Amino acid sequence: MSADTLATAKPAVELEGITKRFPGVVANHDIRITVEPGTVHAIVGENGAGKSTLMKILYGMQKPDEGTIKVNGEEVSFRSPSDAIAVGIGMVHQHFMLADNLTVLENIVLGAEPTRAGLLDTGAARTRIAKLAETHGLRVDPDRLVEDLGVGDRQRVEILKVLYRGARILILDEPTAVLVPQEVEELFQNLRELKADGLTVIFISHKLDEVLDIADAITVIRRGTTVAAMPRAEVTSARQLAELMVGSELPTPETRESTVTDRMAFQVAHLTVEAGGRLLLDDVSFDIHEGEILGIAGVEGNGQSELIEAIMGIRAAHGVITLGEQDVSSWPTLRRREAGIGYIPEDRHRQGLLLEASLWENRILGHQTRKPARKGIWIDRRASRSDTERIVKEYDVRTPGVDTLALALSGGNQQKLIVGREMSSEPKFLIAAHPTRGVDVGAQAAIWDHLRAARAAGLAVLLISADLDELIGLSDTIRVIFRGRLVATLDPSDVTPERLGGYMTGAIAGTEET
Repeated sequence: MSADTLATAKPAVELEGITKRFPGVVANHDIRITVEPGTVHAIVGENGAGKSTLMKILYGMQKPDEGTIKVNGEEVSFRSPSDAIAVGIGMVHQHFMLADNLTVLENIVLGAEPTRAGLLDTGAARTRIAKLAETHGLRVDPDRLVEDLGVGDRQRVEILKVLYRGARILILDEPTAVLVPQEVEELFQNLRELKADGLTVIFISHKLDEVLDIADAITVIRRGTTVAAMPRAEVTSARQLAELMVGSELPTPETRESTVTDRMAFQVAHLTVEAGGRLLLDDVSFDIHEGEILGIAGVEGNGQSELIEAIMGIRAAHGVITLGEQDVSSWPTLRRREAGIGYIPEDRHRQGLLLEASLWENRILGHQTRKPARKGIWIDRRASRSDTERIVKEYDVRTPGVDTLALALSGGNQQKLIVGREMSSEPKFLIAAHPTRGVDVGAQAAIWDHLRAARAAGLAVLLISADLDELIGLSDTIRVIFRGRLVATLDPSDVTPERLGGYMTGAIAGTEET
């Protein structure tokens, strides 16, 4: 699309006066956004600021209570996502919606299968996918099973899936949350090619440096309403954006003085996990002292989840796991929890919360055999509610009350509740898996502060994160996991995200000392 055409083209998307209310909360209030065609338009804001609700409205998943949506100058009203797809809007969700047991081609055509005489026309689908992939620089092998793909490739499949349905406006929700720096650069190259082909991209992110790298225009949402809209050229720094988002300075995950003691808190020796004849964890050994944060860096799918499950007793493993001076290798999960293992899980919805339960009920999950939850053989409701009120206050969980259902909270507030719950049981050892994934800079800073304070008080922490700045900033030592093996030990004080990413992807070969 030429510059002259763009100058006269109608906006790709206009949101005017969008308001959406839920019981007890106004998610969006009088939001106004204009997205020009052929641009990357970033939408930034804290968790709970209303970004997700807004995108659900634009993608037809929810109806606004007030306001209008225009696409290419025409007013539209969506009853479902299929209405949004019909006018050329596609959405790539933060949590990928792919079927692992199907091939790339099958995933892309699922629900929009080309048929010939009632049968799937794989030839036509293959030709169309190859053309889309070539045009937009999205390299994928159509015959590979999705379960064999890395995160970056899965994301390309998701983008191809929406392009296959004819999308000319793409909504990308937190697209870099699980990518390493090299994959982020590849994604951005793909987005630049999509833009050059005249497509429009709406990019939702918490990562302000990435927004400044890729966006042509930026809209800031705070507490459900738009507080700023500007061309990228007018933004001087990430700090300026952060202040617009949260009204305060951008936090950093730096941990200054060492608090590592000589007292061993936790140790794994020769931990091995097998499944289906494959080694998922291969002879993993490490130890963590009181007052130490050990960071584990790795591209997702290299054994991190299996390591966590083995430590928690959820998955069978060979090797020795020692908490303090006790061998806990044969203990069931509950006994390990009671002995002092805290756990901030990687997926708060699947492993951390009962979404349909109240906050106070979620407070006692995994802690139901101890105070304040337990009184004799009964659950002590009064003490549990009271302690939940304390956590809400101390951890700044924004909620109408402790009887509110967990699903009513924004992601950042759900995460703060989990962190508060796990810290409240005074653990001896804490697994923090992606503790700030999908949370805004305000909640991120609060969680970092709690981890730093617990470390200073002598807690041993195993930190697993895809946020390399977080790993480098918080860890005392970083170990790199690659294909189930620990391949490198790095000093956070002299490693860059780029070099760390090199070890993680195998581009830099690590030799782990014994």
